[in-house]
Amino acid sequence: MREPEDLFSPSHYANVRKPVGEAFNLPPWCYTSKRFFTREIEQLFGKVWNFVGRAERIANVGDFFTCDVATVPLLIVRGADGTPRAFANTCRHRGCAVARGEGNARSFICPYHAWTYSTSGALLGAPTEMEGSTGFDMKDYGLIPVRLESWGGFMFVNLDSAASSLADYLGNLPDLLADYDCSNLALGRRVEFDVPCNWKFYVENLKDALHVTTVHRNSISRFAPVGKYWREVQKTNGNMASTFMGYPASAMLFPDDAGFPPIRTLDMSKAGTTAPLIFPNLYISCTVDGAWYIHVNPVAPDRIRLEQGALFPRESLDRPDRDEVLTHYFRRLDMTQAEDNEICALQHQGLSSPLSRQGRYSTKEALVHQTVNWILDRVLDAD
Repeated sequence: MREPEDLFSPSHYANVRKPVGEAFNLPPWCYTSKRFFTREIEQLFGKVWNFVGRAERIANVGDFFTCDVATVPLLIVRGADGTPRAFANTCRHRGCAVARGEGNARSFICPYHAWTYSTSGALLGAPTEMEGSTGFDMKDYGLIPVRLESWGGFMFVNLDSAASSLADYLGNLPDLLADYDCSNLALGRRVEFDVPCNWKFYVENLKDALHVTTVHRNSISRFAPVGKYWREVQKTNGNMASTFMGYPASAMLFPDDAGFPPIRTLDMSKAGTTAPLIFPNLYISCTVDGAWYIHVNPVAPDRIRLEQGALFPRESLDRPDRDEVLTHYFRRLDMTQAEDNEICALQHQGLSSPLSRQGRYSTKEALVHQTVNWILDRVLDAD
């Protein structure tokens, strides 16, 4: 299906905008077009709050890590004053990346010409004989700051200095997850995957309940099949879609595996799993004894860098048997992650065919329909 010249004209997406029972899927070019991907990076990811990591990744002064947020290289660091900060990972001299990987540092020295920056971003040294450069003042050439705000231990950045606050963006997310005490959760493990698919395939999959019966038939569908436990779409007023499942045990474990005690702030008589998808690309699933998140970071039209984090109450991770117990959680998470990675890669492979056409939504795919329309709201030209 060939992409049109006027790719962002709303006329091409009229059928996607219809009510879910009448609607068509996105045209295939939305998943394969370089022009569409570039527009998403600029008009969507460049203007919204993007997850970058858990605060415990930079627990101590000088702790840092580097990352690419929708193709933009960033440096995340905890400054000498204890404040977490984000900067463009770009030297102000000739543009080289000033940091690589992660670790702890008192300062950052550009590997090209040794311009040196403090953990607060200030330029400390420019040993390139700048004395003859008219009007050069070191205080004007610190690292370019990027807005960073946090909620519940989740750190987000926004590349748009004029954007509203993270609190406004998240809406009632803190209320939906209040009982899970997210600020007391800490990383038991984080892993990354390269998956050959468009980022939207993976994000749609995260709120597609129907695939549990097929893709996960040998894993989670065996103990929590669709239809067995109460599920509801929750009311939200932020940039997200959220569901609740009344499964009374941990959704992070297979039933026969022992785990950690329940989160102490939960009322177990009402407990279950709350799973918001924070648009555009962060899924959090809070269950009775912890949580996991999936961050879908676009790299190219046909490739993502996927991060999965497993979170548990700090007191659980302080137990002497923590490593043994964690293996039970990772067995469950690894199995379903592999299943989702494979199916999203197959979906991209199939839709990349020149013979592919728009499909139709089931009325059971309302959250997928909501997600793609949220994306179109930010990508298409004005009517």
